[in-house]
Amino acid sequence: MPTKIIAVANQKGGVGKTTTTVNLAAALAEHGHSILLIDLDPQANASSVLVREGGQEGGLYRGLMGEIPMDDLIVTTRLPHLALLAADLELAGAEIDIARLDQHLIQLKIMLEEVKKSGRFSYIFIDSPPSLGILMSNALTAADEVLIPIQCEYYALEGLGKLVGVMDQLRHTGINPTLAMTGLLMTMFDVRTNLSSAVAKDVRSHFQEVVFETVIPRSIRISEAPSFSQTILEYDPKGPGALAYRSLATEFLKRQEQGISFVGAASC
Repeated sequence: MPTKIIAVANQKGGVGKTTTTVNLAAALAEHGHSILLIDLDPQANASSVLVREGGQEGGLYRGLMGEIPMDDLIVTTRLPHLALLAADLELAGAEIDIARLDQHLIQLKIMLEEVKKSGRFSYIFIDSPPSLGILMSNALTAADEVLIPIQCEYYALEGLGKLVGVMDQLRHTGINPTLAMTGLLMTMFDVRTNLSSAVAKDVRSHFQEVVFETVIPRSIRISEAPSFSQTILEYDPKGPGALAYRSLATEFLKRQEQGISFVGAASC
């Protein structure tokens, strides 16, 4: 199967986007799949979990600007089968600098062509920044599919229409005509509250099969793991958070094997 690029995106912050990217990538690596995680978020939280010293100065930014081949910037992590293209100190300025380039919307796609063609990785995951700026647009343009985490709280769907609208625009303008949605993932589900159950019911009612069956629970252990530079699979391997992300990996692979994805299914 050819390499597939999955952008994990939601312009709303605090929905578990980076947590999902890191832990799903780690769970898939446990299955033996070769995974590359690209940390496109200037906050570099994914990088700090997988490589304790954090991002490298002059790394991903220079790759995006075409100064260094992306392949030269890929580093191994302590986790077998999981590699990283880390965020760096200069990435925060990329929004302005990439916007000056002629092909500013497809810069990441161009820079990843050789990596994708190499077939080294089964899946490439992009941890996108929480905004609809140049970096997010580049992630959506480079991606084959988009996985959208949404928080099981009030206003969970706030802004989702804008993200879906950008995806539709990229398809209709021909910039990324085959862009599809992997699915919607409900995160931070609190079994103790009626609100989480009500939100989950509403999301499933509205989006139906687009929503993953797996739900990620609200968990102090999931929140603690990054402070120890660990995935939840390492920090609490038998806890509910780790079990949920392993379940998500299994469900994700099942969808991939069956060729299940969605186009225009998340209108709101």
